[in-house]
Formats: sequence, structure tokens, C-alpha cells
Amino acid sequence: MSDEPLIEDDDATVLEARLETGGDRLDKALAKIFPTLSRARLQAFLVEGVVSRDGQTVSSGSAKAQSGLYTILVPPVVSATPASEAIPLTVLFEDADLIVVDKAAGMAAHPAPGCETGTLVNALLAHCGDSLSGIGGVARPGIVHRLDKDTSGVMVAAKSNRAHAGLSALFAAHDIERTYIALTRGAPSPAKGRIETLIGRSSSDRKKMAVLRSGGRNAITDYVVEKVFGLPAKAGGAPMAARVACTLHTGRTHQIRVHLASKGAPILGDPVYGSGSPAAAVRAAIAEAGLTRQALHAAVLGFVHPVTGEPLRFETPPPEDMTQLERLLADL
Repeated sequence: MSDEPLIEDDDATVLEARLETGGDRLDKALAKIFPTLSRARLQAFLVEGVVSRDGQTVSSGSAKAQSGLYTILVPPVVSATPASEAIPLTVLFEDADLIVVDKAAGMAAHPAPGCETGTLVNALLAHCGDSLSGIGGVARPGIVHRLDKDTSGVMVAAKSNRAHAGLSALFAAHDIERTYIALTRGAPSPAKGRIETLIGRSSSDRKKMAVLRSGGRNAITDYVVEKVFGLPAKAGGAPMAARVACTLHTGRTHQIRVHLASKGAPILGDPVYGSGSPAAAVRAAIAEAGLTRQALHAAVLGFVHPVTGEPLRFETPPPEDMTQLERLLADL
């Protein structure tokens, strides 16, 4: 799950270099330690928010550079003109300014290397035609936030420039209602709470996110354990699995996946953050349900229409793979 930044992190190229002495303009200093990148390109990366120092995003090229480890996530090169594809969409709402869809698991939000076709952008270009907003860039028209490729659920896209600007402002201010349903290994404890941490690049794997002690960006998730499955034989033990509702107050990359894993309850089927193996009975249920992704669904999206001012709220149930897995877990 992710709304910020609007890049596919798994496909980005990670560049790192250490600046020993500060004092120069930041863009000038970066050009010295990243000699393969032009100063103009570095300035663009700063604006895009893909440059960090010791895990903290930096964005002003005219600011004075400070010593530290600088990381740049170079976005992948993709076709500037995605193809229009007649892919069926589950449309929940549509007017002249925006469209809300229930995105299927396995559909990327926008094209990226190795995934140039079959994305939501390709489908929207066919469905919306010339009305699709281009303010988000030619390669990602209309996209103001994204869900991870293997996360299903409610997404909104802009069809006009005014809607794109308004939606972007709502997401930037976190003035959006967003609730996700996750099926987890074990259950977070206590059964209800708030996870508030710093999230940034993992020091051991720069393509992964992690909870950090310093640096990174503030991330807040409220969660409620709605059901537990496979109750422990001993008092005080952990259940085999749980259904957890998570409400986002920020939109960091992979936020829910990282936060639940940090509580010792990673999402079932998560290939990146699902460290440790579930109980044998849970593994059997995953196989029988045919779940081949992280069991995470964006169930609720609510916001004020950026043009009409109308309150909008959309809710969809998890798809069949998660629904079937939950039925099987209930029998444990």
C-alpha cells in the first residue's frame, strides 16, 4: 500500500554517496558526489522528493548542504505514452472530474519496467479517453495515489486538472478516510491501538522500508483486531491468525505492511515483510484459498469531492481469495 511517493519502489534504482563536507548549495554538492547525474536532473529529483540524507527527505536545491549519506531513488524509465487498453474496470463512481474504481489484485497503478501493460493507467486511458487528466505526467495521467500491485481495493483517479489539484491537496493534508483490511500471522497486541513511528529506507535493503529510530518520515496507523483465528491452547498465547482493520493517518510507502510486521503480526502472503512462517494449518488454508499475494485490501475511501464539495465514501468487501481464506481460518 502506498500513496507517497508516486513511484514503484521495487523498480527504482538506488544510488548512494556520502558527502563528507557541507557548505555548498545542495544541488551543487550533489552534482560532485553523483557525477553521472546532471545538476538539472538532480534539481528535478529534489522536487520529486526522491532524495534523502540519512533517511530524511531533502527537497531544496538552494539550501546549504550538510554532510551525511545521500540516497537517490532514480525512477525507472518507462514509455512516455502508455497504451490505451480495453481492460474491464469495476467503476464505483464517475463524473466529469473523477473516477473511483475497485482495483483488482495483480494490477499495477501505472506502467513500470517489466509491467508496461495491463495497468490501471492503460485501462483508464481506454475508459476515459481524452478526458483523463495529464497533470500527473504523461506516463501517469490522472494518478494521485496508488495501491501496491498486489493490494486490492478502492482507488480514485482524476479526469480533470482541477480535480487532480484538489485530490492531491487532500492527500497531502491527509484529509482522506482510508481503511484497509488485513489478514495477519498472529495478531498485534494490544487488540486496539495506534502505531506511530518513523518509516524510511531499510539500512540492510535499500529497496525495503523499515521502522527507524531517527530519520525517515512520520507514519501513523490506527488498528483494531476484528477477529482472531486458531485460539492458543495456553492462556496468554497468540492466535494463529487475525483479521485487522487499519486506518491510515499518513500515506507512507508500504506503511501498513511495515507497521503490522513491526508489531509481530505480518500480513499473510506478504513476500517482502512476511518474515517467519505461519502455522501449518494457516499455510494449508492459504494454499487452499489460492492466495498468492499479501492479504491486504483497501476497503474504505472517503473524501470531499474536490470540485462539487459533495462528501463521498466508498466501501468494498475483500475479493474472493481473501474471503475464502478468512472462511478457512474461521474453522481453525
